[in-house]
Amino acid sequence: MHNNTLIYGIAQEQNMNAHQVQAVAALLAEGATVPFIARYRKEATGSLDEVAVTAIRDRLSQLRELQERKGAILKSLEKHDHLTDDLQERVLAAGSMAVLEDIYLPYKPKRRTRAVRAKEKGLEPLAMMILEQKGVNPDKAAESFIEPEKEVASVEEALAGARDIIAEIINENDAARAGLRNLFFIKATITSRVASGMEEKGAKFRDYFDWEEPVAGVPSHRMLAMRRGEKEDFLNLDILPDEEMATAILESLFVKGQGGDSTQVKLAVKDGYKRLLARSMETEVRLHAKERADTDAIKVFAENLRQVLLSPPLGAKRVMGIDPGFRTGCKVVCLDPQGKLLHHDTVYPHMSEKKALAETDRIKSLCEQFEIEAIAVGNGTAGRETEAFVKAIPFSTPVQVVMVNESGASIYSASETAREEFPDHDLTVRGAVSIGRRLMDPLAELVKIDPKSIGVGQYQHDVDQKALRQTLDDVVMSCVNGVGVDLNRASVQLLTYVSGLNAGITKNIVACREANGPFVSRKQLADVPRLGPKAFEQSAGFLRIPDGENPLDACAVHPESYHIVEAMAENLGITVVDIMNTPEIRDRIDVSKYVTDSVGIPTLNDILDELAKPGRDPREEFEEFAFADGIEKIEDLRSGMKIPGIVTNITAFGAFVDIGVHQDGLVHISQMADRFVKNPADIVKVHQKLSVTVLDVDLARNRISLSMKSHTGKSGSGVENPDVQKAQNRGPKPKEQNKKEVSSRNRSFNSPLAEALIKSGLK
Repeated sequence: MHNNTLIYGIAQEQNMNAHQVQAVAALLAEGATVPFIARYRKEATGSLDEVAVTAIRDRLSQLRELQERKGAILKSLEKHDHLTDDLQERVLAAGSMAVLEDIYLPYKPKRRTRAVRAKEKGLEPLAMMILEQKGVNPDKAAESFIEPEKEVASVEEALAGARDIIAEIINENDAARAGLRNLFFIKATITSRVASGMEEKGAKFRDYFDWEEPVAGVPSHRMLAMRRGEKEDFLNLDILPDEEMATAILESLFVKGQGGDSTQVKLAVKDGYKRLLARSMETEVRLHAKERADTDAIKVFAENLRQVLLSPPLGAKRVMGIDPGFRTGCKVVCLDPQGKLLHHDTVYPHMSEKKALAETDRIKSLCEQFEIEAIAVGNGTAGRETEAFVKAIPFSTPVQVVMVNESGASIYSASETAREEFPDHDLTVRGAVSIGRRLMDPLAELVKIDPKSIGVGQYQHDVDQKALRQTLDDVVMSCVNGVGVDLNRASVQLLTYVSGLNAGITKNIVACREANGPFVSRKQLADVPRLGPKAFEQSAGFLRIPDGENPLDACAVHPESYHIVEAMAENLGITVVDIMNTPEIRDRIDVSKYVTDSVGIPTLNDILDELAKPGRDPREEFEEFAFADGIEKIEDLRSGMKIPGIVTNITAFGAFVDIGVHQDGLVHISQMADRFVKNPADIVKVHQKLSVTVLDVDLARNRISLSMKSHTGKSGSGVENPDVQKAQNRGPKPKEQNKKEVSSRNRSFNSPLAEALIKSGLK
């Protein structure tokens, strides 16, 4: 497959122009990143966004893998003298790995299969004679192949060997595999059963102890849950279609009559299906279902991560961070507006009333000494109690008290990054600092932590880890570059995600900053070791210098476009600052006058938009939030309570909401609105503040059911409305309830559809 074929194929798949795909491919080959291409090369790509550019990048990678596999197969075919012009053409034309491997299968070097051993016994002529089905009597034909010295002692042994050969021929037939592949993908049912003796140990998987559904429609979370149950030996899974439908497809291809020879072919069909094809197709559909589930789960994770990273920042304020604790006390840190650690201490407000009174004075004194403007309290153990303690302190000046999600803070505090930053402080101090900084700037702090530790995933350890890492890295890079990075304040970890930079270059940037003082111009980046022209081109537009010599260094206008803004100012007889500060002046600018071969209207409009809001943070404004007073543990909850909460995680089946009791509640998808909801992400986002109603509290399993509906179905007697209860219990149906439905679907697979599947496989 030539490069042009790749380009046109992707363009057709993605519904784009070939020149757009070609431009993205060329830029990627030059080392350009997705954020840079989407933001600064709109003329070349036709204004493709990050999603489209990423899709092209990923599809190019997939097709190149296919291309490499084709090359390896052609070499193998040539090496073993199998390669013909027709076979080469078929290999090169294969559009997927599955089709490619089907073509290669008959020629693939084999292990000693039953068919290979039968051929060694000289039974291949008998097999071909029977397969032709020209009316030969199989028993009589087999008599001449009886050779005890070759371990063929009887007619039945000869026929059994012939059937093994026919079964392998059927297994390796392109049309047979294509027809069965379509059948498996369209009609296969996934069946889950509890493993023998595992009812008690595998109780968490009891929804899947006796369960089945069409694999084509199984949701991501159920597929991954069943696979996890199988992996942990609690469940046994099968993914198979109706056997009669499968053999009907094969018989229509290979059985040509009603005689004895055709009867032998029928027996070979059944054996070939059960022993070879069913296993092979089940493996394929398992992999496909897993990939589909992975894709959906990773998409959910990525969107949740984006929302967490783009949480509203409090901004550069003097913050006190508190990592709560009962017996071990609360670790307290005081930070300056840049997040620098000024002081740390430990207070014990939960030991006794007398101690709490004394610690009140200490907290108040520290706030006055370090002019604290806000206090961030971690939401872990003793979080609500510590929040209530701090809120009760009579500060001389107003101090915001905010509860902060501390997921992953312990991971950060034990990391190499934290040790390098705070070599002389222990884990508790580092954790409290992280909590405080998360309030000030969530993005800058969370990039120091593995995204999988932030707590917003769905079966994150069960999905393809390479694909997950690539997607999450893409999200982090997108968020960092979308917000922009203060060159003089950013950590090494934050800078690493800037387009065009790597760990080595970012360390050199920080070293130059520490040795020479703050950067005053983007031009100074040229003095950073290893930061060459390409890295500068990729990164400069995303790096900000708020108080630099050139006002354009504080915004997203790329240095390569400075001359355009300067020309605009010169033509109007004003300064660049005048353009940035005066809307009326910007309205007078005719951007069409500045169009060139390389700069078009999209870039010029972006420049004017940026000049209107130079360096503005795209994240939302910070809003205060408070949990319900007096609701601090799960035992405090009662059905029917309406309380505030904050979304912590979104899954395919609903959203988890922190309501301040150290255990998130679940708003099932059926309880998210007064209308049907297909995707929870259409209704809520991570860190969204909302009001929920408590439906049910299961103390034994530590589970809380919540609702966002305007009417929760409660009757005056307090009895749950049956419709609401039914919605709450919606999920996998037991196998018994599904049998009629599955049987009905199977009956609908009639001969016309079977013929259609077979024809599609013959194409």
